[in-house]
Amino acid sequence: MTKTLPILGFLAVFPAGIALADDDCFVPMADWQPRESVARLAERNGWTVRRIKIDDGCYEIDGRDAGGRPIEVTVHPATLEVIEFEYEDEDHRGRSDDDRRDRPSRLEDEHGDDPAHRR
Repeated sequence: MTKTLPILGFLAVFPAGIALADDDCFVPMADWQPRESVARLAERNGWTVRRIKIDDGCYEIDGRDAGGRPIEVTVHPATLEVIEFEYEDEDHRGRSDDDRRDRPSRLEDEHGDDPAHRR
């Protein structure tokens, strides 16, 4: 009886772990469509591609939709089916280089002095 309870607890949690992995693509590389096909898919949909990468065995497109909004699209590598499409919050992507230049570096205090060069 003491072993039955932990086993039942494991079995109760195990299916939830499988459901969380549904975003992954398990396809042999030999069956993948080429990256150029993913770029054509984006073009047909009016998306501007910033980057195509592989994430969890799927293609992932980072770019902008036809309206200029940042998007992240997960694409099945063999069928090129869109698995997930989400609009990205521009603030969560980080700052541009122009914004970084306006901030003092971590080595400068608010007066613009570099504390490492003070004596």
